[in-house]
Formats: sequence, structure tokens, C-alpha cells
Amino acid sequence: MSNALSLYSIAQEHRAMVEALTSTDNDAQTIPDAIEAEPSPLEDKAQTVASATKNHEATAAAIKAAEQDMAARRKAAENRAMHIREYLKTCMEVAGVSKIECPHFALSIRNSPSSVDVFEPKLIPAEFLVTPEPPPPVPDKKAIAAALKEGKDVPGAMLARGTRLEIR
Repeated sequence: MSNALSLYSIAQEHRAMVEALTSTDNDAQTIPDAIEAEPSPLEDKAQTVASATKNHEATAAAIKAAEQDMAARRKAAENRAMHIREYLKTCMEVAGVSKIECPHFALSIRNSPSSVDVFEPKLIPAEFLVTPEPPPPVPDKKAIAAALKEGKDVPGAMLARGTRLEIR
């Protein structure tokens, strides 16, 4: 067999070999001996695929860490810009200057649009209150699992067991 075969093809060939050995009248020791004696690239190919998986997982983790670092740096830069902008505005107000022009941009202090300042929420009449919709109920999977493990019947739910590949 060549290394150009896919892992799936190799797995099918390996399974066919095992089925062929078990379908004949061999004793219990002949089958494992024949499987070990037959050169199978399944383990080599599986190791290669597992290595590729680990590399992709490491790359994804590094990207995630970089995203978090970049988000923190972005937030810090935004905060610095906001503080510097506020500092500049305060200095212009203290100096009594409302407009500065230069070749790159123009600075001017403007009145912001009116905004509502709710200083005592309890005094607001009911007609001006918004009641948010409650979130829809969601199944409590831990309680359902506990009930099913105790042998209770939970309509619409069952315990399911899948498989996963662990690479250490």
C-alpha cells in the first residue's frame, strides 16, 4: 500500500482483512498473529492525521489568544482616545475657545442632542416603563439526566452516548 491512500481507505482495507481472517476457521491465537504480521499503514496514517489535528488545534488556540490580546489592546486604545478627547475638550472649555482649525482637521465644541437623565426611576409613571419579555423556558439537562439515570421516564428526552477521539 502507498501513503497516497486516505485514512478511510486504509481503515476499510484493515476491516476487510480482519473480517476475512475471522470468517475462516482459525484458532483464537492465529487471528491476532496474522493481524500483527500483516504490514498495515493504518497506525502510521492515523498518527499523521492526529498530528495534523493537534497542529490545527494549537493554531486555533494561538489565534484565539491573539484575538483576546488584540481585543484588549483595541479597548485600551479606545479608552486612551476617549480620555484624550475629553481632556482636549476640557482644556478648550477652560480657555474659552470653541473652535480650532488646522490643515488636518477642525476642532469645535458643539452642544450634544438632548438626552433623558432618569435620576429617580421609582417616580416614573407606568406608561413610560417597558417590561422586557421573560426568556423562554429551557430544559434543565442536569435534572433530566439525573431523572433518567434514576430510571424515571422523561417524555421528549433520552440519555445518548456518542464517541469521541481523544488525542493525548
